[in-house]
Amino acid sequence: SARHDFILASDECYSEIYCDEDKPPVGLLQAAQVAGNDDFDRCLVFHSLSKRSNAPGLRSGFVAGSSAVLQAFYRYRTYHGCAMSLAVQAASCVAWQDETHVVDNRRLYRQKFALTLDELKGSVDLSQPDGGFYLWPRVPIDDIEFARSLMERENVCVLPGSYLGRFNAGQNPGTNRIRIALVTEPTECIEAAQRIKHYLQTI
Repeated sequence: SARHDFILASDECYSEIYCDEDKPPVGLLQAAQVAGNDDFDRCLVFHSLSKRSNAPGLRSGFVAGSSAVLQAFYRYRTYHGCAMSLAVQAASCVAWQDETHVVDNRRLYRQKFALTLDELKGSVDLSQPDGGFYLWPRVPIDDIEFARSLMERENVCVLPGSYLGRFNAGQNPGTNRIRIALVTEPTECIEAAQRIKHYLQTI
């Protein structure tokens, strides 16, 4: 980044949602340190409670990295942000200081992946990712039509994959895929998978 005068900014909000407890992903600051960049020059990472603590409504996060870049960021944030209420600050402090619930969340996601994948096995082309809490199955019809009809017929909400990708060289990697978010209770994930399977049998 020094050679070309740019800043590396890494969105690591999903960094604590991974499948293998023995192999957490490497973050930008860790990689920078291994490379000898102990000052984290030109490096910034962004973290949030929204994924690690299942608390997207708190809008609580932090940025860390290069002190020089953070000075400018601090000035920007002072005039282009808003303060959190005291209640949200107190809740954030508790969440940031506790790792037990994060480990529990990962265990729950592993369970939901296993249950949902087992339910959908043989119905769609999909596999478990190494991190995150989404499944991205390929569907047999247009992904937008699939999502719309699935909601109308089975009352299950998924996101068309093409909404999350962009065209490059005439192709959108999300085309004919849907995003299933395993963020609800395990029993509801199973029921949703059953409804998706039932819908697939009708098309």
